[in-house]
Amino acid sequence: MHFTGTIWRPPYESGSLLIEATAGCTHHRCKFCTLYDDLPFSFRMSPLEDIEADLQEAQLYQTGPLERLGLRLQGLGEPQGPRRAFLTGANPFILKTERLERIAALIRTYFPRCETIGCFARITDITAKTDQELVRLARAGYDGVTIGVETGDGEPLAFMDKGYGPEDILTQTRRLDGAGIGYHFFYLAGIAGAGKGGASAVRSAEIFNRTHPGRVGSSMLTIFPESRLYQEILAGNWREAGEREKLEEVRTLVEHLEIPVIFAALGASNAVNLEGRLPEERDMLINELSGVISHCSEQELRRYREQLPHL
Repeated sequence: MHFTGTIWRPPYESGSLLIEATAGCTHHRCKFCTLYDDLPFSFRMSPLEDIEADLQEAQLYQTGPLERLGLRLQGLGEPQGPRRAFLTGANPFILKTERLERIAALIRTYFPRCETIGCFARITDITAKTDQELVRLARAGYDGVTIGVETGDGEPLAFMDKGYGPEDILTQTRRLDGAGIGYHFFYLAGIAGAGKGGASAVRSAEIFNRTHPGRVGSSMLTIFPESRLYQEILAGNWREAGEREKLEEVRTLVEHLEIPVIFAALGASNAVNLEGRLPEERDMLINELSGVISHCSEQELRRYREQLPHL
């Protein structure tokens, strides 16, 4: 398989067929991000020949003669293949519509039962496509794209050089709604800085409550020395929130989200993992977060953060 560098995917895509469509990020300017620093380039499209070769290789998994015989001996029948594919890379949704359609066609050539295709997307990737193109991508099977909005608060979005503002989130997700493409959000607790998390969470909820994500996944800001944000801290331009404040920020976000949505804090950046459906399981989520805030010291939580080698 043609994978370049670390493979990043959302926790909920663990059962999806992973295919590298791009490597790196077209933006590559977010001050906190070091996810793609191990690559010798900023962004690269995967050749269609590599994508097809990977699909051929993936097709062989559990479908070769010996594998099929083993499945039959176990009474498991013929392999059915994945029902969902996930294109890896920071933002494959930036690819031209025609290329994304060709990738979708290749996937279905080798995996006819594949129903939907997901990927990471930036808000600006959606901006670059017409409404008609978004409808075409929905028809091609693109659905459940994951958008790292990070926050709905304009001040940290601008400071972190995300390249868009809160109104852009509203405008572009409405266009996805209109085209029939579902989406999920990633929220980054701590992005507003020390003393600002609670108010930032409220502002984010105000924006998110005007959208229709299937999931809101929360991650915790972890600052590595290689990041531009670390240099901002050294220069005295920004202060990091404490670990308990980040948890309080997540709790505030949960308290203020009014839309029906799955809320989750999963993955290595979260010292405590949790997941639940809003509004039905709001109390459970709040109680879990409150328990951690009450019983874990700042030192314990900070020790976890400092021991993270990478996200």
